[in-house]
Amino acid sequence: MPVPAFITDLRARIGTDLLWLPGVTGAVLDGDRVLLGQRADNGRWALPSGILEPGEQPAVGLAREVAEETGVVVRVLALTSVGAGTEVRYPNGDRSQYLDLTFWCEPVGGEAHVADDESLAVGWFPLDQLPADLTDSSRERLGRALAFRDDPAAGPHFVR
Repeated sequence: MPVPAFITDLRARIGTDLLWLPGVTGAVLDGDRVLLGQRADNGRWALPSGILEPGEQPAVGLAREVAEETGVVVRVLALTSVGAGTEVRYPNGDRSQYLDLTFWCEPVGGEAHVADDESLAVGWFPLDQLPADLTDSSRERLGRALAFRDDPAAGPHFVR
């Protein structure tokens, strides 16, 4: 997985110390199907996601990430959840923790395909036939996006 240049620059100064980073995830829904990518780093299926660039607006960054990873152009409809993940320790010793903003999106163009080196496969899955090896975080975020889609008046999920 390519590491954004701004993170490489930070790591040169702080080493492996914990970095708090803004992340975005897209629940791209087309009727009763969801867009997933099989991650190159662990082989598991997941919702498209990524790290925001400094100063990048979250919905804009998410649309960029989805297109870069899957070839699908999306319209971001709503923020469905906000949450802090647990600390991640990478094989090289780097430590990061992510604030995730999950958005409900709809496809408006493009064709689903592997569009970068972060995915082994990309595809549409019926909501009742999700891969068994879907990441736990994606399963949780998708559930929250579907709950929001079903009842927008309840608002986005966040820990109170």
